[in-house]
Amino acid sequence: MLKEMAEIWGAMSPASEIAEQEPRGFSIDSRTIRSGELFFAIKGRVRDGHAFVREALKKGACAAVVSELPADVPPQRLIRVRDTLWALQELARIVRARWGRPVIGITGSSGKTMTKELVARLLEAGGYRVIKTIGNYNNAYGLPLSLLGLIAESASPEQFHYAVLEMGMSAPGEIAHLSTIARPTIGVVTTVSAVHLEFFPSVEAIAEAKAELVDALPEDGIAVLNADNPLVARMRERRPIAVRTFGIEHEADVRARDIRALGLEGMQFTLQTSSGEVGVRTPLLGRHQLMNILAAAAVAEVCGVPLPVIAEALATVTPYARRGEIVRFPQGFVVIDDSYNSNPRSLLEMVRTLCEVAEARRRLVVAGEMLELGERAAAFHRECGQEIARLGIDILIGVRGLARELVEGARAAGMEAAFFLETPEEAGQWLSMHAQTGDVILVKGSRAVGMERAIEVLRRAFDFTA
Repeated sequence: MLKEMAEIWGAMSPASEIAEQEPRGFSIDSRTIRSGELFFAIKGRVRDGHAFVREALKKGACAAVVSELPADVPPQRLIRVRDTLWALQELARIVRARWGRPVIGITGSSGKTMTKELVARLLEAGGYRVIKTIGNYNNAYGLPLSLLGLIAESASPEQFHYAVLEMGMSAPGEIAHLSTIARPTIGVVTTVSAVHLEFFPSVEAIAEAKAELVDALPEDGIAVLNADNPLVARMRERRPIAVRTFGIEHEADVRARDIRALGLEGMQFTLQTSSGEVGVRTPLLGRHQLMNILAAAAVAEVCGVPLPVIAEALATVTPYARRGEIVRFPQGFVVIDDSYNSNPRSLLEMVRTLCEVAEARRRLVVAGEMLELGERAAAFHRECGQEIARLGIDILIGVRGLARELVEGARAAGMEAAFFLETPEEAGQWLSMHAQTGDVILVKGSRAVGMERAIEVLRRAFDFTA
């Protein structure tokens, strides 16, 4: 009830007519708030939520949590606290502590969201009820909002067996702080690679920040670590706690062998664990997805999900939005939509996946600029372009900014069909004029570049909405 929440924050209880209300949910966005939700007026770097309190209440918010009183809002529906972000996080921390069941925290330079989805899917297949991160809400705002799902929509925390939470970061200390809220009992580190170098001096510094998750685990916690990534594998030496490893190339507790690519139909392999092995066929594409699968399988096995159940569930999973989605156009060409995000490692992994599609007549890569790579950003783009040329891609389109270096790198390596375009929309228009039957087209780029707009233009050009 709102009265109890005000007590947690040391705030005055709201007016008696709303003090006994139970919020339907929790929101920091007045644009999407629903009737009955509690609105937190967060002061962000760009916008101050206090400017939208009136709008949130007009849309039916049961009350608003504020740190200052807006002049145009009746105070009866306001709960004043010293800091609204602190209030959001403190409520989530207490809800999680009172719930007391296992939390699976997932971090890494890439693969967090898909691993989160896979872990949740496998646990649900094992008969557990799971609460998970909303979309990719993995930061100081999103993680507490996801945890508050334990008490949203009239839910009772006792209904849930596990919480599966992404934990993102762009600076040292952020995962440590998120861990004080989530109190993870199982920590998964998917990989460490050259991302966020705009904010870190080295990849080793990124690894140190990711390792905050391992440091935060309780003494009886379990770290689930990528044995194929040296920086992640090394984290097992940080503390004397239980460790489960996953990998392909190196000895690990959970491994894949007899791997066979099935083109656009996915892949099959033998999943090997300490409790046995089972054959798996999945529609997910690529080695990076296989590593996500292995991480999720390691967690599921720790939680008691039988191997046959894991294999059955993996046969029916689908890619998360814009993370390897297959779009088959009626004109006979295929787009692999991996437009959600990009970094040098994930780009080249997807290009190698594209090369494994035997049925492709031509292989095209439409790659947007990769951001947050620091001082070596131009060099990373050039090196990726050179490798794309060596892999034998037929056409490369670089989109925006430093993607010009991607194109120059490919040309320097002997690739003639490499072109630079300024916007995703231009890339979509180019594809609408040049895509042919039998083409398989990979579209990828950093989130801020918006490469999904290239696919939207292509869809409109062919009036294809499926």
